[in-house]
Amino acid sequence: MSGTTLPTPAVRRSQNPSGTPGGATPGPGADGRGSRASAPVRRSSLGKRLGPYGYLAPVIALMLVLMILPVAVVIRYSFFDNVIISPTSIVVGLKNYVTILTDPAFHTATKNTLVFTGVSVAAHLVIGLGFAMLLNSTLIGNRTKTVFRTIFVMPWLLTVAIIAILWRLLLDPNGVVNYGLQSVGLIDGPVAWFSELNLALPAVTVMNIWAGYPFFMISLLAGLQGISTDLYEAAAVDGASWWGRFVHVTLPSLRPVIISMALLDVIWTSQQFPLIWMTTGGGPLDRTEMLSTYTYKLAFSEYQFAQAAASAVIMLVIALVLAVLYVRHQRARD
Repeated sequence: MSGTTLPTPAVRRSQNPSGTPGGATPGPGADGRGSRASAPVRRSSLGKRLGPYGYLAPVIALMLVLMILPVAVVIRYSFFDNVIISPTSIVVGLKNYVTILTDPAFHTATKNTLVFTGVSVAAHLVIGLGFAMLLNSTLIGNRTKTVFRTIFVMPWLLTVAIIAILWRLLLDPNGVVNYGLQSVGLIDGPVAWFSELNLALPAVTVMNIWAGYPFFMISLLAGLQGISTDLYEAAAVDGASWWGRFVHVTLPSLRPVIISMALLDVIWTSQQFPLIWMTTGGGPLDRTEMLSTYTYKLAFSEYQFAQAAASAVIMLVIALVLAVLYVRHQRARD
């Protein structure tokens, strides 16, 4: 017994590297636990990646059903003829677009839309900036500012239907506007503002200006309140007049807000439909015909749905161009 050499622990471990008795192979409790534990980890990481899409799924579904599919259907209709009213549709390619672009009524609607949009946006900017500077002035007390702010914002609180009815009553031949103008001797008799050929477009433009300037006013007022008073004090020290401070301090500081608001207002005003339809309906004749009312009449008065679809696609392209300009400006601003 004394001559027998027993193996050392290191030798025993080398002969049985698994550490199990008798050199048995490792069971599922060793490596098996690691493989089973990795599966929940993979499922957890996959769930984290798909989680945000799950939250966005309802919005994506709504956009798909309410926006993308209708737009796709309208684009498809613009390349066909006899859509909706006939069981068989004929592919005509770009014929509907050629018909729309060569239609004199489309040219008139485009011209009226440009005039209506350009004058409205410019007036919104001027009136909104003027009222915003008035509300931001230190020469008026806080109570007076509160009263003015309530009065100036009032048009924005009214619905389109109420605005249309209100202005129809005001500009009625027997309305308040005619009575006041006759009282001061500016007109000799009642004027049908929405029926006169040369007055209908200015009338609806004034109505749209009154309804839309509060949005500019509130946005520009927020921009004015964000301008540091140190800039005005430095300009005053340099001897700048009120006009000089306005040109060299106020306008450059408000430039990003003005450009953003102008682009948004162009998009909204060029697609204005309810105010026009509920006051003049595009008349008299075609003096207040806009692209929106022109497209609507093609579809639901003349039942030319394919041509109406082509007109709608043209309006969509114009809106997309303006939207791209707006997004690019916002990115450059950021």
